[in-house]
Amino acid sequence: MTTVLPRAHSHNDYWRKRPLQDALECGFCSVEADIFLVDGQLLVGHDPHELRPDRTLESLYLAPLRARAKQHRGKIYPDAPHFYLLIDVKSDAQSTYAALHKVLAQYDDLFTRFEGERKVERAVQAVLSGNRVSLEQLQRERVRFVGYDGRLGDLSGNAPPTLMPWVSDNWVRLFRWNGRGAFPEEEQARLRQLAQQAHAKSYKLRFWATADLPAVWEVLWDAGIDLIGTDAPFELRDFMWGKLKAQRR
Repeated sequence: MTTVLPRAHSHNDYWRKRPLQDALECGFCSVEADIFLVDGQLLVGHDPHELRPDRTLESLYLAPLRARAKQHRGKIYPDAPHFYLLIDVKSDAQSTYAALHKVLAQYDDLFTRFEGERKVERAVQAVLSGNRVSLEQLQRERVRFVGYDGRLGDLSGNAPPTLMPWVSDNWVRLFRWNGRGAFPEEEQARLRQLAQQAHAKSYKLRFWATADLPAVWEVLWDAGIDLIGTDAPFELRDFMWGKLKAQRR
């Protein structure tokens, strides 16, 4: 049985030899797909030269997740608290989001949706990042299939976690430490303060551009960072297994 890792996030998951499948094998509860709108299709890739017509959001993520949810009675893992699909928009915000909304509506059996204050829970929650439409636009929607990936500046606002479940930001913009040597005390204090601020509003906190090193994972784990991203899923899996074993002792 797969050990579920609710805090593990597969950064740029589509770069794996087996998109989605490696993350699922590792027990990750969050994966990231970057998308471009090209001729009406949502293609997955980090840069335009990577795009191929057969690598669509549906073929790499939506259809396999739907099949897995059917296999596990409406869940991605039988005992996971959540599963996130972070969708990072690389093309125009408005046109790409309009196309994304239509596609996700066709998978309303898979994705959590929001109807005003009402939340209809499904196997996967989509989170919109990158070239996002505004928070206000999402808030006005009668039916919504995504949450908003906020930034640290949004911590001063009052968006409910049903609208903005995550707050994410660039590690290297905030911290000088890159995993080599000791983590400076003033940066430790800043990291813990940010985690406390996010958690006080029931947001999950994530950083991108963190070094893929056990020393960095240790710092993020100990600070209570909710989603630890990696480009090395099997190495992060082994690290988290070790932490969970130590907790059970």
